[in-house]
Amino acid sequence: MWKDQKEFDCIVVGGGPAGSTFARIAALGGLSVLLLEKDRDIGMPVRCGEAISDAGIRLFVDPDPRWLASTIDRIRLIAPDDTEIEFDMLEKGYILDRRIFDYDLAQYAANEGAIIVTKAYVDGLIINNDNVVGVTGTHIGDRFDIRAKIIVGADGVESRVGRWAGLKTVLKLKDIESGIQKTVTGIKCQENMFDFYISRKRAPGGYLWVFPKGKNKANIGLGISGYFAKDGKSSRKYLDEFLEEKYPQASVLTTVVGGIPVAKTVKQLVGDGIMLVGDAAHACNPLTGGGITPGMRSGLLAAEAAVKALHNGGPTKKNLQTYEKSWHKIGGKNHERYYRIKESLYKLDDIDFNTIAHAVASIPEDSRTLMKLFSAAVRKKPSLIFDVARVFAGV
Repeated sequence: MWKDQKEFDCIVVGGGPAGSTFARIAALGGLSVLLLEKDRDIGMPVRCGEAISDAGIRLFVDPDPRWLASTIDRIRLIAPDDTEIEFDMLEKGYILDRRIFDYDLAQYAANEGAIIVTKAYVDGLIINNDNVVGVTGTHIGDRFDIRAKIIVGADGVESRVGRWAGLKTVLKLKDIESGIQKTVTGIKCQENMFDFYISRKRAPGGYLWVFPKGKNKANIGLGISGYFAKDGKSSRKYLDEFLEEKYPQASVLTTVVGGIPVAKTVKQLVGDGIMLVGDAAHACNPLTGGGITPGMRSGLLAAEAAVKALHNGGPTKKNLQTYEKSWHKIGGKNHERYYRIKESLYKLDDIDFNTIAHAVASIPEDSRTLMKLFSAAVRKKPSLIFDVARVFAGV
């Protein structure tokens, strides 16, 4: 029984893609791993748009057809005045069934020897001489007190595990989006196409998405920046207005709400005996809010660092910092760049978006290279050249 084991090498708090990836890779590396998930089932409730690229998923696992609700090869961008711009994607992507996907990721971890426990609510850390050495909590009404050499916070936005350990996980208002998504049916949608609505009128400081999950079913959601939430209008109100306008016949199957971190990565990802991964580490792409691929990447890199540390000197902050270095080397620079692009986009209003969309729409579709699109945008909005220069200069 897991409660009777005196100590694990690693305890992972949270059973999303980042936590399960950490558990699998750490177990493969010979570590004893306990994963604690507070919800009744792994993969429930679903809390994201479920989109991922083919290349992104293949970094970690080969896609299983059971996970794939739809395959996407085109994108449609819709401006505030409903000007539409369509592109072929450079590589295909998928809309996942996260219930099956997350469940299987946890199963893979268990197959390598990790212990998975659901309905396990962690409510505190055990700290000894400033070192994190375990967790406390409840499981089906029973208290537990479990020790580990490394505690991994995979517990989502503004991680409590990180806060308890003294890591700064609190987000600024402008760096978190209020997100809502409804899975709807009884609608017409193009099975192979992502729709993105870019408009302050519909999703200020964010965007609205329509992700098909078959011929007549889709995830429709949006995120609005806390920076623009001062008018008091909720994300739910924005989404309900859109559905009434575009899909009045839709039947709502599920609704999920939550915060989406669109921030720079947490400055300090590790401490003595503590690591943060996934949304807890603010690993989401700050431009798109996409978190599955970067979350799994953070879980993999953290697990590799944990294995190395426990085989070579122990889980000190210094030894675990190889994770921070790997993260910033592999994805951190792009992460910072996406953040600066997001900040630049805040300066554009709906008139700007319409003007740029009109210029881009005038280019024949088979000639829409990124350079031509950017050139058309700059002609209509010359200040973009300075914003982009600042992005790539890092200022």
